[in-house]
Amino acid sequence: MTVLVTGASGFVGAAVVRALLARGQNVRALVRDTSPRRNLEGLPLETVIGDLTDTASLRAAARGVDALYHVAADYRLWTLDPPAMFRANVEGSVAVIRAAAEAGAKRIVYTSSVAVIKPKADGTPADETTPTLASDMIGPYKLSKFEAERAVQRLITNEGAPVVIVNPSTPIGPRDIKPTPTGRMIVEAALGKMPAYVDTGLNVAHVEDVAEGHLLAFDRGEIGERYILGGEDMSLRDILFTIARLTGGKPPRVSLPHGLIVPLAWAVETLARLRRSETEPFVTLDGLRMARKHMFFSSAKARTALGYAPRPAEQALADALVWFRANGFLDPR
Repeated sequence: MTVLVTGASGFVGAAVVRALLARGQNVRALVRDTSPRRNLEGLPLETVIGDLTDTASLRAAARGVDALYHVAADYRLWTLDPPAMFRANVEGSVAVIRAAAEAGAKRIVYTSSVAVIKPKADGTPADETTPTLASDMIGPYKLSKFEAERAVQRLITNEGAPVVIVNPSTPIGPRDIKPTPTGRMIVEAALGKMPAYVDTGLNVAHVEDVAEGHLLAFDRGEIGERYILGGEDMSLRDILFTIARLTGGKPPRVSLPHGLIVPLAWAVETLARLRRSETEPFVTLDGLRMARKHMFFSSAKARTALGYAPRPAEQALADALVWFRANGFLDPR
Protein backbone atom coordinates (compact mmCIF):
# COMPACT_ATOMS: atom_id res chain seq x y z
CA MET A 1 0.00 0.00 0.00
CA THR A 2 1.32 3.44 -0.97
CA VAL A 3 0.56 6.17 1.55
CA LEU A 4 0.87 9.87 0.76
CA VAL A 5 1.73 12.14 3.68
CA THR A 6 1.52 15.91 3.25
CA GLY A 7 3.57 18.11 5.55
CA ALA A 8 5.92 15.14 5.89
CA SER A 9 8.96 17.22 6.80
CA GLY A 10 7.17 19.06 9.59
CA PHE A 11 6.89 18.30 13.28
CA VAL A 12 3.71 16.20 13.33
CA GLY A 13 4.03 15.05 9.72
CA ALA A 14 7.49 13.57 10.28
CA ALA A 15 6.21 11.72 13.35
CA VAL A 16 3.38 10.27 11.25
CA VAL A 17 5.90 9.23 8.58
CA ARG A 18 8.04 7.41 11.14
CA ALA A 19 5.02 5.65 12.60
CA LEU A 20 3.97 4.47 9.14
CA LEU A 21 7.48 3.27 8.28
CA ALA A 22 7.58 1.34 11.56
CA ARG A 23 4.51 -0.51 10.29
CA GLY A 24 6.23 -1.35 7.02
CA GLN A 25 4.16 1.02 4.87
CA ASN A 26 5.40 2.49 1.58
CA VAL A 27 5.47 6.22 2.24
CA ARG A 28 5.39 9.00 -0.34
CA ALA A 29 6.32 12.29 1.35
CA LEU A 30 4.96 15.52 -0.11
CA VAL A 31 7.21 18.49 0.68
CA ARG A 32 7.62 21.98 -0.67
CA ASP A 33 10.79 22.73 -2.58
CA THR A 34 11.79 25.19 0.17
CA SER A 35 11.06 22.85 3.09
CA PRO A 36 14.00 21.67 5.21
CA ARG A 37 14.38 17.88 4.88
CA ARG A 38 16.20 17.29 8.16
CA ASN A 39 13.33 15.30 9.66
CA LEU A 40 13.34 12.93 6.68
CA GLU A 41 17.07 12.33 6.33
CA GLY A 42 17.97 8.66 6.03
CA LEU A 43 14.40 7.42 5.94
CA PRO A 44 13.36 4.84 3.31
CA LEU A 45 10.66 6.77 1.49
CA GLU A 46 9.75 8.47 -1.77
CA THR A 47 9.88 12.27 -1.80
CA VAL A 48 7.79 14.36 -4.18
CA ILE A 49 7.71 18.14 -4.51
CA GLY A 50 4.42 19.95 -4.29
CA ASP A 51 2.49 22.77 -2.69
CA LEU A 52 -1.03 23.05 -1.29
CA THR A 53 -1.60 26.04 -3.53
CA ASP A 54 -0.54 24.14 -6.68
CA THR A 55 -3.36 21.74 -7.62
CA ALA A 56 -1.41 20.14 -10.47
CA SER A 57 1.40 19.18 -8.09
CA LEU A 58 -1.13 17.63 -5.70
CA ARG A 59 -2.68 15.53 -8.45
CA ALA A 60 0.74 14.30 -9.49
CA ALA A 61 1.64 13.44 -5.91
CA ALA A 62 -1.61 11.54 -5.38
CA ARG A 63 -1.29 9.40 -8.48
CA GLY A 64 -1.49 5.72 -7.53
CA VAL A 65 -1.85 6.23 -3.77
CA ASP A 66 -4.04 3.98 -1.63
CA ALA A 67 -4.28 6.32 1.35
CA LEU A 68 -3.64 9.92 2.37
CA TYR A 69 -2.64 11.54 5.63
CA HIS A 70 -3.16 15.26 5.08
CA VAL A 71 -1.07 16.78 7.87
CA ALA A 72 0.27 19.90 6.14
CA ALA A 73 -0.92 23.33 7.19
CA ASP A 74 0.27 26.90 7.37
CA TYR A 75 0.65 26.99 11.16
CA ARG A 76 1.47 30.47 12.38
CA LEU A 77 -0.32 32.48 15.04
CA TRP A 78 0.66 35.70 13.26
CA THR A 79 1.03 36.56 9.58
CA LEU A 80 1.25 39.58 7.31
CA ASP A 81 -0.73 37.73 4.62
CA PRO A 82 -3.88 36.03 6.00
CA PRO A 83 -5.30 35.30 2.49
CA ALA A 84 -2.27 33.12 1.73
CA MET A 85 -2.93 31.16 4.91
CA PHE A 86 -6.54 30.57 3.86
CA ARG A 87 -5.47 29.45 0.38
CA ALA A 88 -3.17 26.84 1.87
CA ASN A 89 -5.31 25.65 4.76
CA VAL A 90 -8.78 25.77 3.21
CA GLU A 91 -8.43 25.56 -0.58
CA GLY A 92 -5.33 23.38 -0.33
CA SER A 93 -7.05 20.87 1.94
CA VAL A 94 -9.98 20.55 -0.45
CA ALA A 95 -7.64 20.18 -3.44
CA VAL A 96 -5.42 17.46 -1.96
CA ILE A 97 -8.32 15.43 -0.58
CA ARG A 98 -10.09 15.58 -3.93
CA ALA A 99 -6.89 14.60 -5.71
CA ALA A 100 -6.40 11.56 -3.46
CA ALA A 101 -10.04 10.49 -3.71
CA GLU A 102 -10.00 10.79 -7.50
CA ALA A 103 -6.77 8.75 -7.57
CA GLY A 104 -8.54 5.93 -5.75
CA ALA A 105 -7.49 6.42 -2.13
CA LYS A 106 -9.77 4.27 0.00
CA ARG A 107 -9.06 6.06 3.28
CA ILE A 108 -7.99 9.60 4.20
CA VAL A 109 -7.03 11.07 7.57
CA TYR A 110 -7.32 14.84 7.76
CA THR A 111 -5.37 16.66 10.47
CA SER A 112 -7.51 19.44 11.86
CA SER A 113 -6.78 20.97 15.29
CA VAL A 114 -8.34 21.63 18.68
CA ALA A 115 -7.96 25.27 17.58
CA VAL A 116 -11.34 24.84 15.87
CA ILE A 117 -13.05 23.89 19.17
CA LYS A 118 -14.10 26.64 21.56
CA PRO A 119 -12.58 26.25 25.05
CA LYS A 120 -15.15 26.17 27.83
CA ALA A 121 -15.50 29.32 29.89
CA ASP A 122 -15.46 27.40 33.17
CA GLY A 123 -12.12 25.74 32.41
CA THR A 124 -13.51 22.21 32.11
CA PRO A 125 -12.35 20.18 29.09
CA ALA A 126 -14.11 20.76 25.78
CA ASP A 127 -14.79 17.83 23.46
CA GLU A 128 -15.96 17.05 19.93
CA THR A 129 -19.54 18.05 20.79
CA THR A 130 -18.78 21.49 22.27
CA PRO A 131 -20.78 24.10 20.31
CA THR A 132 -18.43 26.32 18.31
CA LEU A 133 -19.01 29.10 15.77
CA ALA A 134 -16.74 30.89 13.32
CA SER A 135 -17.13 33.99 15.48
CA ASP A 136 -15.42 32.09 18.32
CA MET A 137 -12.19 31.81 16.33
CA ILE A 138 -9.33 34.12 17.31
CA GLY A 139 -6.95 35.12 14.53
CA PRO A 140 -6.48 33.94 10.94
CA TYR A 141 -4.91 30.56 11.80
CA LYS A 142 -7.81 29.38 13.92
CA LEU A 143 -10.40 30.71 11.47
CA SER A 144 -8.63 29.12 8.50
CA LYS A 145 -8.54 25.73 10.24
CA PHE A 146 -12.19 26.10 11.25
CA GLU A 147 -13.22 26.84 7.66
CA ALA A 148 -10.97 24.04 6.39
CA GLU A 149 -12.61 21.46 8.64
CA ARG A 150 -16.06 22.63 7.52
CA ALA A 151 -14.95 22.34 3.89
CA VAL A 152 -13.68 18.81 4.51
CA GLN A 153 -16.96 17.85 6.15
CA ARG A 154 -18.78 19.08 3.03
CA LEU A 155 -16.53 16.85 0.88
CA ILE A 156 -17.53 13.90 3.05
CA THR A 157 -21.24 14.70 2.86
CA ASN A 158 -21.54 15.88 -0.72
CA GLU A 159 -18.83 13.92 -2.54
CA GLY A 160 -18.43 10.82 -0.41
CA ALA A 161 -14.80 11.54 0.42
CA PRO A 162 -13.60 8.74 2.75
CA VAL A 163 -12.21 11.06 5.42
CA VAL A 164 -11.66 10.62 9.15
CA ILE A 165 -10.84 13.85 11.00
CA VAL A 166 -8.38 14.13 13.89
CA ASN A 167 -7.93 17.18 16.11
CA PRO A 168 -4.50 17.21 17.80
CA SER A 169 -4.06 19.43 20.85
CA THR A 170 -0.57 20.77 21.63
CA PRO A 171 2.07 18.31 20.39
CA ILE A 172 5.41 18.37 22.17
CA GLY A 173 8.47 16.17 21.76
CA PRO A 174 11.53 15.49 19.59
CA ARG A 175 12.25 16.87 16.10
CA ASP A 176 10.53 20.23 16.54
CA ILE A 177 13.05 21.75 14.16
CA LYS A 178 11.31 25.06 13.42
CA PRO A 179 10.42 25.15 16.36
CA THR A 180 6.65 25.53 16.76
CA PRO A 181 5.29 28.35 18.96
CA THR A 182 5.02 25.88 21.86
CA GLY A 183 8.52 24.61 21.18
CA ARG A 184 9.81 28.18 21.28
CA MET A 185 8.19 28.61 24.68
CA ILE A 186 9.87 25.45 25.99
CA VAL A 187 13.27 26.63 24.76
CA GLU A 188 12.84 30.09 26.26
CA ALA A 189 11.74 28.61 29.59
CA ALA A 190 14.65 26.16 29.65
CA LEU A 191 17.05 29.05 29.03
CA GLY A 192 15.56 30.99 31.96
CA LYS A 193 14.08 33.65 29.71
CA MET A 194 10.53 33.40 31.03
CA PRO A 195 10.62 34.98 34.50
CA ALA A 196 6.85 35.48 34.54
CA TYR A 197 3.69 33.86 33.22
CA VAL A 198 -0.01 34.52 32.65
CA ASP A 199 -2.93 32.48 33.89
CA THR A 200 -3.68 30.10 31.03
CA GLY A 201 -3.46 26.42 30.26
CA LEU A 202 -2.82 23.93 27.46
CA ASN A 203 -3.52 20.31 26.69
CA VAL A 204 -0.06 18.75 26.25
CA ALA A 205 0.41 15.63 24.12
CA HIS A 206 3.54 13.74 23.08
CA VAL A 207 4.01 14.18 19.33
CA GLU A 208 4.61 10.43 18.90
CA ASP A 209 1.28 9.68 20.58
CA VAL A 210 -0.43 12.17 18.26
CA ALA A 211 1.17 10.38 15.31
CA GLU A 212 0.00 6.99 16.59
CA GLY A 213 -3.46 8.50 17.00
CA HIS A 214 -3.47 9.29 13.28
CA LEU A 215 -2.80 5.63 12.47
CA LEU A 216 -5.46 4.48 14.92
CA ALA A 217 -7.94 6.84 13.26
CA PHE A 218 -7.05 5.32 9.90
CA ASP A 219 -7.55 1.78 11.27
CA ARG A 220 -10.57 2.23 13.52
CA GLY A 221 -12.10 5.67 12.95
CA GLU A 222 -15.49 6.14 11.33
CA ILE A 223 -15.77 8.14 8.11
CA GLY A 224 -17.04 11.62 8.92
CA GLU A 225 -16.21 11.43 12.62
CA ARG A 226 -13.70 13.64 14.43
CA TYR A 227 -11.39 12.59 17.27
CA ILE A 228 -9.44 14.82 19.64
CA LEU A 229 -5.86 13.57 20.00
CA GLY A 230 -4.76 15.17 23.23
CA GLY A 231 -2.89 14.34 26.37
CA GLU A 232 -2.87 16.05 29.75
CA ASP A 233 -4.33 19.42 30.73
CA MET A 234 -1.72 21.63 32.40
CA SER A 235 -1.67 25.25 33.50
CA LEU A 236 1.14 27.34 32.03
CA ARG A 237 2.52 27.70 35.54
CA ASP A 238 2.73 23.92 35.94
CA ILE A 239 4.37 23.56 32.52
CA LEU A 240 7.05 26.13 33.40
CA PHE A 241 7.63 24.66 36.85
CA THR A 242 8.01 21.19 35.31
CA ILE A 243 10.54 22.49 32.79
CA ALA A 244 12.48 24.17 35.63
CA ARG A 245 12.55 20.93 37.60
CA LEU A 246 13.66 18.88 34.59
CA THR A 247 16.46 21.32 33.73
CA GLY A 248 17.52 22.27 37.24
CA GLY A 249 16.54 25.87 36.57
CA LYS A 250 14.58 28.39 38.61
CA PRO A 251 10.82 28.46 38.07
CA PRO A 252 9.13 31.78 37.39
CA ARG A 253 7.61 33.44 40.44
CA VAL A 254 5.58 36.27 38.96
CA SER A 255 2.06 35.94 37.55
CA LEU A 256 1.24 38.83 35.25
CA PRO A 257 -2.27 40.07 34.45
CA HIS A 258 -3.08 39.77 30.75
CA GLY A 259 -3.81 43.47 30.43
CA LEU A 260 -0.31 44.41 31.50
CA ILE A 261 1.18 42.66 28.45
CA VAL A 262 -1.22 44.11 25.85
CA PRO A 263 0.81 47.30 25.22
CA LEU A 264 3.96 45.22 24.70
CA ALA A 265 2.17 42.92 22.24
CA TRP A 266 0.79 45.92 20.35
CA ALA A 267 4.25 47.49 20.15
CA VAL A 268 6.11 44.40 18.87
CA GLU A 269 3.36 43.64 16.33
CA THR A 270 3.46 47.21 15.05
CA LEU A 271 7.24 47.05 14.71
CA ALA A 272 7.01 43.73 12.85
CA ARG A 273 4.46 45.17 10.43
CA LEU A 274 6.56 48.27 9.79
CA ARG A 275 9.54 46.04 9.03
CA ARG A 276 7.37 43.71 6.90
CA SER A 277 8.80 40.83 8.91
CA GLU A 278 7.26 37.36 8.54
CA THR A 279 8.94 36.26 11.78
CA GLU A 280 6.28 35.78 14.44
CA PRO A 281 6.73 38.22 17.35
CA PHE A 282 7.41 36.59 20.71
CA VAL A 283 4.09 37.92 22.01
CA THR A 284 1.00 38.76 19.92
CA LEU A 285 -2.40 40.28 20.56
CA ASP A 286 -4.17 37.16 19.26
CA GLY A 287 -1.97 35.01 21.47
CA LEU A 288 -2.98 37.03 24.50
CA ARG A 289 -6.65 36.77 23.56
CA MET A 290 -6.29 32.98 23.35
CA ALA A 291 -4.44 32.89 26.66
CA ARG A 292 -7.44 34.31 28.49
CA LYS A 293 -8.94 30.82 28.25
CA HIS A 294 -7.69 27.54 29.65
CA MET A 295 -7.42 25.50 26.46
CA PHE A 296 -8.32 22.16 28.02
CA PHE A 297 -9.70 19.25 25.97
CA SER A 298 -10.91 15.69 26.45
CA SER A 299 -9.62 12.74 24.41
CA ALA A 300 -12.19 10.36 25.90
CA LYS A 301 -13.77 9.63 22.51
CA ALA A 302 -10.41 8.70 20.93
CA ARG A 303 -9.48 6.59 23.95
CA THR A 304 -12.73 4.64 23.78
CA ALA A 305 -13.25 4.36 20.03
CA LEU A 306 -9.66 4.16 18.79
CA GLY A 307 -7.70 2.76 21.71
CA TYR A 308 -5.70 5.98 21.92
CA ALA A 309 -3.44 5.93 25.01
CA PRO A 310 -1.29 9.05 25.45
CA ARG A 311 1.62 9.07 27.90
CA PRO A 312 2.00 11.66 30.71
CA ALA A 313 2.70 15.24 29.66
CA GLU A 314 5.92 15.32 31.69
CA GLN A 315 7.37 12.65 29.40
CA ALA A 316 6.59 14.82 26.37
CA LEU A 317 8.33 17.79 27.98
CA ALA A 318 11.32 15.67 29.01
CA ASP A 319 11.75 14.19 25.53
CA ALA A 320 11.45 17.64 23.95
CA LEU A 321 14.14 19.03 26.27
CA VAL A 322 16.50 16.13 25.53
CA TRP A 323 16.12 16.73 21.79
CA PHE A 324 16.44 20.52 22.04
CA ARG A 325 19.61 20.15 24.13
CA ALA A 326 21.14 17.57 21.78
CA ASN A 327 20.48 19.83 18.81
CA GLY A 328 21.93 23.04 20.21
CA PHE A 329 18.73 24.93 21.00
CA LEU A 330 19.62 25.21 24.69
CA ASP A 331 23.10 26.59 24.12
CA PRO A 332 23.01 30.01 25.89
CA ARG A 333 25.23 31.44 23.16
